[in-house]
Order: sequence, then C-alpha cells, then structure tokens
Amino acid sequence: MSLQVTARWAQRGLDVDLTLPAGRHALAGPNGAGKSSLLSVIAGLAPADRSRIVLGGRSLDGVPPHRRRVVLMSQAAQLFPHLGVRDNVAFGPRSLGHGRRAARALADHWLEVVGMSAFADRRPGGLSGGQAARVALARALAAEPAALLLDEPLAALDVEATPQMRAVLSDVTHERDDLVVVLATHDVLDVLTVCDGADDTLTVLGEQVEHGPVRAVLDRPRSGFTADLAGVNLVRARAGSGSGAQARDDTGARTVVATGPHDVTGDCWVTFAPDAVSLHRDRPEGSPRNVWPGRVSRVEAHAGRVRVGLESPFVMSAEITPAALTEVPLRPGASVWVSVKATQVRVHPAHAGALS
Repeated sequence: MSLQVTARWAQRGLDVDLTLPAGRHALAGPNGAGKSSLLSVIAGLAPADRSRIVLGGRSLDGVPPHRRRVVLMSQAAQLFPHLGVRDNVAFGPRSLGHGRRAARALADHWLEVVGMSAFADRRPGGLSGGQAARVALARALAAEPAALLLDEPLAALDVEATPQMRAVLSDVTHERDDLVVVLATHDVLDVLTVCDGADDTLTVLGEQVEHGPVRAVLDRPRSGFTADLAGVNLVRARAGSGSGAQARDDTGARTVVATGPHDVTGDCWVTFAPDAVSLHRDRPEGSPRNVWPGRVSRVEAHAGRVRVGLESPFVMSAEITPAALTEVPLRPGASVWVSVKATQVRVHPAHAGALS
C-alpha cells in the first residue's frame, strides 16, 4: 500500500509531489502553508488547480469521498451526540455494509485498542475532550481506511490529555502495517512519537518543500520554520521509574541521563532546550548532574546568539551568547565539557518499536 500525491493549488501555495509508503508520515509548515488544504485534497473534499491521488495503485481522481477508503480526522471529535460511544464507532462499519452485530464487534475491538471499552455505553456528552478524541480515533479506524489523515488531532486537547493521546496515537497507528497515516502537526514531539519507523517521513510545506526521513529533515533543516521545529535536543533512551534514563552515546556505550521526575518506564525521548546546554573549557563542578565530554561539529550565528552543534556524546545543539564564546573559544573538532541540569530535562514516552 502506498499513497501518491501530486497537488498544485496556487491560491493555497501548494505545490507537492509525494510518494508515501505504508507507515506514518508527518506534515508540518507555518500557518497558511496548506497542511489542511492538502489533506482535504487527498480526502476528496476540496478541488486543487491540478491534482492526482493514487492509493494502493488505484486512482482516486473523480472518486467521491465516501468511496476513497480515506478517513480524515480533525481537531474536533465531531461525534454524533444522539448515539452512544459504541454506536458512534460502529457507524463506519455499518456504512460499509456490515451487519449490526459485526459492526459492534469491530467497534468493541477498536474501543479496546484506544482504551475506551469502559465508556462504550456512554453518550459523547459525558466524555472529556481527551476521551472524545480517543473515540473519534477508534471510529476512524473502524471504517477500515487504507489512508488515515490526522489534521492536528491534539491541538484542541489540554496539557494533561495531550501526552496520553499522543501515546495512544503512536500505539494505534502501529496496529496496521498496511495503513498510510498522514499526521499534520506543529509539535515536534508528535512527529517523533508517532513517525518513528525506518520509512516514516516528514514533509515541511512552505516556499521550499522539505521532505525525507524524519531525522534527516530535522537534523539538516533548510528553512527557518524547520529549524524552529527542531529547536529542542532529542535523545532516544530507556527510562527508569521515577527519574533518570539511559541512552547510547556516539560510541554505542550506555550513558545515564539525569532528568526531572517522571512516570515514564521503557522507551522514551529525552528532551532539553539548546539554551539549557552549558559549555565549559574544564570539567564543571557544582549543581549540574549531567556532565559529559563533548566534541564540536559546527559553530554558527543565529538571531543574535551562537548555535553550537555537538556530535558527542549525542547529536545536539547548545545556544550561547557571543560573550560566552569568547570565554570558551570553539571551532569544529574542539573538545569541550557539556553540562545540563537534570531539572531542565524532560522525558516523553516513545513507541517500543521505534528506531534509535
């Protein structure tokens, strides 16, 4: 299964030509770059100036939305208020011709997958925003799509529901290896948590379309937007209960990363901002619990600050002032000491099947 998308739409600034294999693919870009417009074109809900959509070798040109095997899920759950949760999820299978019993069995399966079985008999009015989003996701998957389009599905959730829903998205989108998932988002954690397979990609829309494997696009940004999107250091690790995590450094050896308190266990992303990274000529003493020997890969000016790329112990960036650069003269290949306070390190769950 693969999705081929060619779309030209001058009014929306769209000009893309993509081939997306089965798996998960992130779509990002500034406001107005055309993320939602592109998803609408794929779903058959909006006409571009010129487009060609091929899904699994089948041309969708001229095919009405309900016959495309494409499901679009937006920020709003849009559940039917007069139906219970189970019947909301069963709506898709019923529309495809399944009998009532079979449709409900499919609904129960997907409600279990998203962790909402206990709410099957409730009405949507009795659900929180996060719970309604899970039901909407179950309803989308119960419709047996070949392509699932997610238009910023976490944007309307509160800060407590977002990490939980992000983890559910990651697990659910790995449930079917023949499904093409396109996730429009503005959050790099959505990208890294969901789109973590070897063939998963990131497409950044804008004056210059950037497309490729997720880490390749983030590690080598070609636009200010992508640089800002990647503006957090990301280290793949395994978290222990309570605090701390273990990551592999550039030599493959395990390195302990001290973190703030967390409730994550197992595969995770460890994140910290570039301005949380301090660079020293000599090994620092005192409060930082993360102190590592490092090696500089690049030094460049960036909006009145100096961005220092490090290739050791992990690929990361530090952001320092020009004055700090005079205290620690740096050039590619130079050795430095790197420190990051544990209180500035965050831990986020990652899918167990993800690649380092």
